[in-house]
Amino acid sequence: MSQPWALVSALHDELSAVLNLMPDEAVQKVAGREFWVGHLQGREVIATLSGIGKVAAATTATLLIEHFGVQGIIFTGLAGGLGQQVRVGDVVVARSLIQHDMDARPLFPRHMIPDLRKDAFLVDPDLAHAVTLSAAEVLQQVHQHVPSRTLVQYGLHQPCVHEGLILSGDRFVSTAADSAELVQRLPQALAVEMEGAAMAQVCHDFGIPLAVVRTISDRADDTAHVDFKGFLRDVASHYSAA
Repeated sequence: MSQPWALVSALHDELSAVLNLMPDEAVQKVAGREFWVGHLQGREVIATLSGIGKVAAATTATLLIEHFGVQGIIFTGLAGGLGQQVRVGDVVVARSLIQHDMDARPLFPRHMIPDLRKDAFLVDPDLAHAVTLSAAEVLQQVHQHVPSRTLVQYGLHQPCVHEGLILSGDRFVSTAADSAELVQRLPQALAVEMEGAAMAQVCHDFGIPLAVVRTISDRADDTAHVDFKGFLRDVASHYSAA
């Protein structure tokens, strides 16, 4: 029996879009979470929500690996843009992830995970490359997945894919001052969210490939909360399914 792949979404609208593509999904409940077991394009998959925040995401990743025996995890969700070149509607594929709120100073340098003596977690390069190619293909044909009127509504021009550093932390970054402080501290960062680095740490511990794909919904500034649910429903969920 082959090992399944895990398809993890941060929010329900994205997960629903994926479940609509699975013809035979059946739900299993483990540790208060729902996992949909089935097939997508002939491949065995487990689809689930990550939960919000680092602890929830780490628990979900552990269950996928230990209980369901997945061979790898592909994680999609929204993020705030930090990199100057990153625009709303773009996609960022992680090459590395850092917990920006990890701070055990003065015992250890800021951002370092003490037990592992490292701060950045690298994702599987082959999986990240495959996901980047897939995302680029989707965005080149974005009008096939997202109606033109929706692109105009959210002011999206030709979106593109970026690869690099994503930050994770247990707070929603929603002020220009907060995002500027993160960029000053970690200038290579392209985006910020709340789960990816925690999943990356778990996958590192178990030796499981991980890809993290984030659609940029805002610039992590004072307008970050504006029509978040609408963007998720109208844009990001279509990206994830595609």
